Amino acid sequence: MSFDFEITRPFAPEYSGNVFIGSTEDFDAAQAVIYGMPMDWTVSFRAGTRLGPTRIREVSLGLEEYSPYLDKDLSEIAYFDAGDIPLPFGNPEESVHRIYTYVRALYERDKLPIGLGGEHLVSWGSIRAAAEKYPELHVIHIDAHTDLREHYEGQPFSHATIIKKVCDAIGPDKVYQFGIRSGMREEFEWARRNTHFFPFDLAEPLRSVLPELHGKPVYVTWDIDVFDPATAPGTGTAEHGGIFAAEAFKAMQYLGSLNVVGFDLVEVAPQIDPTEQTQILASKLIREALLAFVK
Repeated sequence: MSFDFEITRPFAPEYSGNVFIGSTEDFDAAQAVIYGMPMDWTVSFRAGTRLGPTRIREVSLGLEEYSPYLDKDLSEIAYFDAGDIPLPFGNPEESVHRIYTYVRALYERDKLPIGLGGEHLVSWGSIRAAAEKYPELHVIHIDAHTDLREHYEGQPFSHATIIKKVCDAIGPDKVYQFGIRSGMREEFEWARRNTHFFPFDLAEPLRSVLPELHGKPVYVTWDIDVFDPATAPGTGTAEHGGIFAAEAFKAMQYLGSLNVVGFDLVEVAPQIDPTEQTQILASKLIREALLAFVK
């Protein structure tokens, strides 16, 4: 299966021209490429994450380009916003394959992929491409949920199965999970036996594993629902007891010391949060990711 696209241009014909703040128009000069994955075909509670990529871009226009956390400015790096991948409605397997195909093409052109979700299943396409490019890939999974099911309601392609697919592909010993506070008992038991499992917290346990990840290729997949819904209510399966923004920005500083070869931020459902706080937080995280990971 394949699809036709022009990698250096926005995908969808109806693309409005909204791009992430500071995006260059020169694909060839870009060190990183932002791409949207507007899919919510398998969400299990509240839909709407297909709208996340567009709104994250739109609210980015309210950001400062300077990060006081990292003492860097977006003007110091070059990144290209390619728009959203056109995904076939209701077909998760083909959608994931299109994402994989696109991200693989980015790696062939030595670009750092920065993905905007979309439900968490979209990460499977990006991580598959990263694992092909980097055989020793390690994955950092930041989330409220374990996402370790073999299937959800009979479906192997689900946002509840994404990390189990990753474990099966690269080995659970290369998967690091942070912030988890929801899942089946069996998932928690499996994670404690097999992955590097750090439930409830993010920044401090992340700092503790930096030495063992130093120099290794790392893909970071970040679900917005790791935040407490008091901070980020705009997500499909909100879970109380989560982290707050200050801890996340500290974690970004730690992640910046690693060899991050891919990043995605998923599960933003903007229509659920009329205050826009979730979207604004997501946009700021993308700014921090660009500044932390583009060397």
